[in-house]
Amino acid sequence: MTAKFRTLWISDVHLGFKECKAEFLLDFLRQNPCDELYVVGDLIDFWSLRKGGYWPASHGEVIKTLVAKARTGVKVWYVPGNHDEVVRDYWGLSVGGVQIVPEVIHVTADGRRFLVTHGDECDSAVRCGGPLLNWLGAWAYDLLLFANRWYNRWRGRGKRPYWSLANFLKQRIGRAAAYIGRFEAAAAREAARRDLDGVICGHIHHAALRDLNGVLYCNDGDWVESCTALAERRDGSLEILRWSFEHAVVAAQEPQRWPETSPIPDWAAA
Repeated sequence: MTAKFRTLWISDVHLGFKECKAEFLLDFLRQNPCDELYVVGDLIDFWSLRKGGYWPASHGEVIKTLVAKARTGVKVWYVPGNHDEVVRDYWGLSVGGVQIVPEVIHVTADGRRFLVTHGDECDSAVRCGGPLLNWLGAWAYDLLLFANRWYNRWRGRGKRPYWSLANFLKQRIGRAAAYIGRFEAAAAREAARRDLDGVICGHIHHAALRDLNGVLYCNDGDWVESCTALAERRDGSLEILRWSFEHAVVAAQEPQRWPETSPIPDWAAA
């Protein structure tokens, strides 16, 4: 039986962090089979685990599910991020059939070439700041996630679909939005420098699929706030899927035609 998708990308799962939506991810993986799966960093949150951490059965089940997919023929790639950077010591190894690599060049069914990388290396290229969390402040980010959790518990009582209040509010903080724009531009420039068609990354917990000056910028989002993944269909087209009340819905699709010019905003330029 042919899998539903040719390729899936997930990132920023943050197993070991109390706000990780592991149950949602497990539902998503079970309902959306694929031929190839990329885990684009921050699968395990070792930063949280060092502080005492949180590891319910569902978090371990995510690891088991990924290994089970690899053992049944799905090609699984693991590109470690900054929260699981200790795994970078094992680049080149295969663990349970999961290939650990620093980055990958993915070729879509229609022949396009994409750089697959976590994205934290772009932090140094973004002027006026470090990681997005620095802009928000740790206490403010924790407050957003706390509000997000209780807001969605309230929505769940009425059988309403999951909706990321945290992501909605974060986009309305001006300095955070500016950081996101600079990050996207930096990632797109790196793909252009390598003469690639696009870049696929995570890191900033903000799913996106947009053309930036002829480079397709794809961010698969996260499983803490937005519960999103990037998917490639059989024809090579890409779309963002969002988990929503026990099933995934299409949240964004790539443009039918890339414009000849799509200038990067002045504030995002290097």
